[in-house]
Amino acid sequence: MSTPALDAADALAAGAAASERVAAEPGRTRTAAGLRRWAVRLGSLAVVVALWQWLTAADARVGLRFDRLPSPAEVATEFGRQLGTRIYYLDLAQSMIRILTGFALAAVAGIALGVLVARSRWAGDVLLPPVEVVRPIPAIALVPIAILVFPTDEQGIVFITFAAAFFPIMVSTRHAVRALPTLWEDAVRTMGGGRAHVLWNVVLPGTLPGVFGGLSVGMGVAWICVISAEMISGEFGVGYRTWHAYTVVDYPAVLVGMASIGVLGWVASASIELLGRRLTRWLPGVDEGVEGSAR
Repeated sequence: MSTPALDAADALAAGAAASERVAAEPGRTRTAAGLRRWAVRLGSLAVVVALWQWLTAADARVGLRFDRLPSPAEVATEFGRQLGTRIYYLDLAQSMIRILTGFALAAVAGIALGVLVARSRWAGDVLLPPVEVVRPIPAIALVPIAILVFPTDEQGIVFITFAAAFFPIMVSTRHAVRALPTLWEDAVRTMGGGRAHVLWNVVLPGTLPGVFGGLSVGMGVAWICVISAEMISGEFGVGYRTWHAYTVVDYPAVLVGMASIGVLGWVASASIELLGRRLTRWLPGVDEGVEGSAR
């Protein structure tokens, strides 16, 4: 028997179920779109590998000499062989220790100096001129200086990594601090906030997107330079092993080293970007950007 109360309850239940279906539809749509994008990405990679295999198998010469390039099958065989050796993992660990040490030092120093010169005109006048003179010099060009100054090659390689990452981080942090709306700081100051309070609760949180942009760029540049430094003066590491393989004309091992460098660099940069998105979810528009990148 129908009553007004029962009819109202049924209507509410139907409305709630409809709302749940509507809320679930965007989630399913985003998941399907994400799967399609990953399928396209994997498909494009498979096409490149297949084209590479075909060109090397046919000994093609179409402006480039693919007849001298190892095939994907040869590289995969060499990669499988290296996975069974201890030296491969030792090289990976050595390169990671160097990159993480130099990058961590560069992150601390770059963020600190970027905030300092952006917040203090006196500090900018004193510190920026020597920094700007050194900044255009490629970090890899500092290898001879590192060899002369540091007592061990290991310290010199870490210094090269530090120099490569420091300048992008410092410049991005400085610009991020200067781009902060003055309204934020003025609002905190009117409520009695001091310089330290403004720094920790306004400046540093507000500059996180710019800081993480600099960290991501710095990580990429640091990988380039640490590999180059290992090729010049290293004894272990992915860069050293890749160059050694080239000197003994072991081209499949060269490509294994190049692939290892690419994967390690991608994982490091992607980890920084993921951490940056997690720490800046509270900022306006960040959630939308994350969803867009996931799609």
